[in-house]
Amino acid sequence: MVLVGLGCFVVGGIAVFLVRRMSASRRVRMADDEAKRLIAEAQEKHKAALLEAKEAAINMKAEVEASYRETRAELQRLERRLGQKEENLERREESLQRRDHSIAAKEREIEKLRTRAEELQHKQQQQLELVANMSSAEAREILLKQVDAEIRDEASRRVREMEAAVKEEGDQKARDILAQVIQRVAGDVVAETTVSVVSLPGDDMKGRLIGREGRNIRALEHATGVDLIIDDTPGAVTLSCFDPVRREIARIALERLILDGRIHPARIEEMVQKARNEVEATIRTEGEQAANKTGVHGLPPDLIRLLGRLKYRFSYGQNVLAHSVEVALLAGMMAAETGANVELATRAGLLHDIGKAVDFETEGPHAQIGADIVKQWEKSPLVIRAIAAHHGEVDMINAESFIVSAADAISGARPGARRESLEQYLKHLEALETIANSFRGVEKSYAIQAGREIRILVKPEEIDDMGAMRLARDIVKKVEETMSYPGQIKVTVVRETRAVDYAR
Repeated sequence: MVLVGLGCFVVGGIAVFLVRRMSASRRVRMADDEAKRLIAEAQEKHKAALLEAKEAAINMKAEVEASYRETRAELQRLERRLGQKEENLERREESLQRRDHSIAAKEREIEKLRTRAEELQHKQQQQLELVANMSSAEAREILLKQVDAEIRDEASRRVREMEAAVKEEGDQKARDILAQVIQRVAGDVVAETTVSVVSLPGDDMKGRLIGREGRNIRALEHATGVDLIIDDTPGAVTLSCFDPVRREIARIALERLILDGRIHPARIEEMVQKARNEVEATIRTEGEQAANKTGVHGLPPDLIRLLGRLKYRFSYGQNVLAHSVEVALLAGMMAAETGANVELATRAGLLHDIGKAVDFETEGPHAQIGADIVKQWEKSPLVIRAIAAHHGEVDMINAESFIVSAADAISGARPGARRESLEQYLKHLEALETIANSFRGVEKSYAIQAGREIRILVKPEEIDDMGAMRLARDIVKKVEETMSYPGQIKVTVVRETRAVDYAR
């Protein structure tokens, strides 16, 4: 049994071995087949890669050959162009050489001709000197003098033309500037003068103002420094004083006394003091407002006070403070248009009539008085000079002085600024017409525009066109010599020829 079992085991082991061997052999054959297949595929791929590489090499070779052929062709073209250029340069060089030879020959001919011309010129000059009986230096001197005289005449003519053109252009520019500033500052500077007549509710008030033995009127005159004129004028009393501020204080105090009804020396002093305080406050306020309106800052209080006093000062009916403000604005605008110092011109324009605040207390022209006053505080000498020179009493040395003077004339020349009485106004018009009528050939004359223009009609058979121009100039000269007036007066001479006929 043991042997049988052992035999079975051996047989079984052999059988297992054989089976495994057969399986291993089969796997080996399969691996060999797979290896052969992979080798075959690799060989196929290798062949394909070789074919692709060959094709790529062939294509690259073809491209390189094509590029080589193109490069070679380009080089050949360049060689041909270089050859052509060399030939052209050689031909040009030969042409230049021939031209140089020709130029040298012509230069020799020209030199011969120049020598011949010099000889002929020298002979001609000798002959001319013999004929003219003078040397060439003397002839040259005479010719130079003639040319110099002609050049001087021509230069003088051109200078006159340029001066006329510059003057015309300057006049036009000045007119434009003045028109612009006048239009920009068109404020009303004409005002009523300070009332010097106080209305009374009744004539019995005159006795109360006089008081017992005149004590009330004496107290009022002593407190205010104003003369109180009580005459036969019904319902009114007159205040007389050169100081406009005192006259205003007296007017306010008197009106309040009349309204209050209590008139005695103590009450008069009280009312006068209140009126004085009120006027002083008004003066300061008006001075500050004027400085702020014109943009002039940094004025000391004393100058502000003097400036405010001009509120009660009038010149020909024109309020001096309003006039000063207008002159300051005009001067500033004119300075801006002409490139001058705007701040300096405005400051001088505002203060130019400051002397009128105290001219009733000090002897001398108000321009110099104002310059002396401003000199105490103003650091700029140009401002002081412009104030002193605005009426031409002192020489004008800077542009701002001329600007302030022009602005003052513009403000003073506004219609109504120089108000006159009716009698004076009529005399002014009559004087203008009398002057015009005194000339030969004048038919009629009319003073128009408040005496700022006179229009003259002449007889055309006696006065021609040139005579009309001379007549206008002669009348202007006579008006300037015989009359005193603000601003300017326009003289217009009209010459007219009429042809009249009738159809029948």
